[in-house]
Amino acid sequence: MPPRDKKFYDLLGVDHSLQGVEFEAKLKTAYRKSALKFHPDKNKDPDAAEKFKEVTKAYEVLKEERTRGIYDQYGEEGLEQQGGMPGGGMAAEDLFAQFFGGGGGAFGGMFGGGMRDTGPKKARAIHHIHKVSLEDIYKGKISKLALQKSVLCGTCDGRGGKEGAVKKCTSCDGAGVKTMLRQMGPMIQRFQTVCPECQGEGETIRDRDRCKRCHGKKTVVERKVLHVHVDRGVKSGHKIDFRGEGDQMPGVLPGDVQFEIEQKPHPRFQRKEDDLFYHAEIDLLTAIGGGQIYIEHLDDRWLTVNIFPGDPITPGAIKCIKGQGMPSFRHHDFGNLYIQFDVKFPDKTQLQNLHLLEQVLPPRSQQNAPASDAMVEDYDLEDVDPRQHARAQGAAGFGEEDEDDMHPGAERVQCASQ
Repeated sequence: MPPRDKKFYDLLGVDHSLQGVEFEAKLKTAYRKSALKFHPDKNKDPDAAEKFKEVTKAYEVLKEERTRGIYDQYGEEGLEQQGGMPGGGMAAEDLFAQFFGGGGGAFGGMFGGGMRDTGPKKARAIHHIHKVSLEDIYKGKISKLALQKSVLCGTCDGRGGKEGAVKKCTSCDGAGVKTMLRQMGPMIQRFQTVCPECQGEGETIRDRDRCKRCHGKKTVVERKVLHVHVDRGVKSGHKIDFRGEGDQMPGVLPGDVQFEIEQKPHPRFQRKEDDLFYHAEIDLLTAIGGGQIYIEHLDDRWLTVNIFPGDPITPGAIKCIKGQGMPSFRHHDFGNLYIQFDVKFPDKTQLQNLHLLEQVLPPRSQQNAPASDAMVEDYDLEDVDPRQHARAQGAAGFGEEDEDDMHPGAERVQCASQ
């Protein structure tokens, strides 16, 4: 009778109709080839690790007559319901090591010692957000940042007590975990738990022999000052690493410290990549007749910006000053400074000699006048009640710009060639 589910057989490429010694031999050969093909240390494909787990799971199920029988009759669902899934057993790496004779030596010898060594374990990394002003990013700076980290106790050299007083835990044989068996109906489940004798340390030490400084913890907390170089032009998200400056733990490599740059908001400038955007308010006379405005830059300089007479600045107009934006990170060029103008019109109480405007401004545009026999009524404009102002704006479609629209066309505007 064919199995209900052939997935595991297909993964390993073995014939489900085989039985006994012949099936076992074929299964072992198939697993050996598949495991070596998909092992993460040999196969760099991102999907290889998952495939390695799948073929290992299939092998664990099919190698046992009992679990194979459940799988053939009920499929994977039946295995889960009857507690026959191999997940409660050893991990894929452990099975692989056991199958090939254990450890990286067997695997390395099989490939002439050319396999990647996973290397020693490393303590956890410390990650900090370093908030930096736009001025400091423009000019560059060195920040002195203090952090608290764990270091090996100098009194006991990271042992936790007197030399010779630290013993391997006899309850777990130094593993820190114990393997337990639990009866679940007709099934026996194997699982691991933290050793209660050594609390997972794998070592024991009498209270009287504990180090007086670290109290047997092997590490103490220390304050360390790091000099963080903030290069000119860095952007938010840029990371600065300090290798080996993180926490220390016995038997593992020191961890790393990583600072991530976060740019603070600025009251005058907005930044987009290497360009700066500035909002300037000018009066109507300057907009039409020319003049100067002054901009305080990020390096304590003041820029004098000339507005030429006869080249009117319209409300919302965007102009450009080349090379006055942000410095490019690790390059020698600069972005541009874009200025958006808001023209402030005078109050009606400030207007004088309006008739003189007709001598300097173009004539009024011609309006479509009503026919001579048309019925005409005269009306005067009135100021809007402030309480109704927001409602009037919404009805007219004003004030609906996104936050990104503060500088219209910022992504497509460019300095015109001179």
